[in-house]
Amino acid sequence: MKGLLLLSILNLAGVAALHAAAGPEIPQPSPPNVVLIVSDDQAWTDYGFMGHPLIRTPRLDRLAAESLLFTHGYVPGSLCCPSLASIITGLYPHQHGITSNEPPRRLAQGNPYRDDPQFLGDLEYLNSRMREAPALPRMLEPLGYRSFQSGKWWMGSPGNGGFTEGMTHGDPARGGRHGDEGLRIGREGMEPVFDFIRRCGDKPFFVWYAPFLPHTPHDPPERFLAKYRDATESPHVARYFAMCEWFDETCGALLDFLEEHSLSERTLVAYVADNGWIQDPEAPRYALRSKQSPYDGGLRTPLMLRWPGRITPDRIERAVSSIDLAPTLLKACGLQAPAAMPGVDLRDLDAVQERRTVFGDCHLHHAIDVRDPTANWTYRWCLRDGWKLILPNPKNVGEGAPPGAAGSGRVELYHVAEDPHETQDLAASEPDKVMELSAAIEAWWPAKP
Repeated sequence: MKGLLLLSILNLAGVAALHAAAGPEIPQPSPPNVVLIVSDDQAWTDYGFMGHPLIRTPRLDRLAAESLLFTHGYVPGSLCCPSLASIITGLYPHQHGITSNEPPRRLAQGNPYRDDPQFLGDLEYLNSRMREAPALPRMLEPLGYRSFQSGKWWMGSPGNGGFTEGMTHGDPARGGRHGDEGLRIGREGMEPVFDFIRRCGDKPFFVWYAPFLPHTPHDPPERFLAKYRDATESPHVARYFAMCEWFDETCGALLDFLEEHSLSERTLVAYVADNGWIQDPEAPRYALRSKQSPYDGGLRTPLMLRWPGRITPDRIERAVSSIDLAPTLLKACGLQAPAAMPGVDLRDLDAVQERRTVFGDCHLHHAIDVRDPTANWTYRWCLRDGWKLILPNPKNVGEGAPPGAAGSGRVELYHVAEDPHETQDLAASEPDKVMELSAAIEAWWPAKP
């Protein structure tokens, strides 16, 4: 236990200095603008370019054709707040310390964002973790970048992540939670993002476009819903499909704006989803093997990089991780990533090929202890050579555990290369593979229940 506590202390203390550990600037002709598109609650299957038979995503299909596309991208955990924090910092949840969507809720009645001082203190602690982390906007600012936050953002003020501007206010006293005013982007037009880009003039910019789409509420415009109403027996599925196309249209509007203002050639566009979503056909909720689960329905996402003339389009099936985005974007902009970032530069396909194993750690929606990542984890998992192992935390999943973590609560092994929807658990018949991958997970993060 003492060893785990020391590991946790080292993880938390070390993050504070990470953004200061970036290497020297790498000479290059000029730094690109960066636009990071983050889908909110969309399964890896739910795109035309990923083979969905019904969902129309023409603009993302075109982006995929123009991009270095990784069809087997993964986020470390299938919960939005820690996943978004990993995307912007290049760190696993147990490294940056933001492991859950929210602190423990202790009040039987009332709003903890207004009435619980301890809850608010925990929120401020989580915000401090982001202020100390190597967030992309903060690391790019010394190079002259201006940055803009729009859409989903859990960590209080956008300034906590180093953004120079943003839509979210993040004030709990005014209803600030997971993006507040920023959640209007996409659903109510794109002008805030467009206005920011116009204001940048000749300065390089970083745009965080993480709209509340296709996230619930699934309330698409009729012009989208009409396309799917008769395509499925479930109205819930039809609405979700329509939301995916609505999100696709907003991405197209952003890409068109770049083209119309002669910015496409100077802009690196990256794409990822924060976590998956499988629509329950019987109710307006997600199915159990998607969001918050350790299965590919919650963890897998396509990942794209488009930079015309600088990144060659291709379709890569090797597994990669959203923690790779931060070091990739930093290096593309002329910075060496801090050594503590465990990801690889996705433009270096040799490095992608040489890395055999992708890891992740899932956590509870409401933390047990915001200051101790080992208290909140539900599953650790890894993917190696097409095999995926899931290790549960019996304290936090299964019988008698806190609510909010989907999964069986047992060790599971899948050969996802041949069984992408994880229908056949091979843990009992492949004990040597379980032992091999368990050892890899323990070497990566030796958290104990």
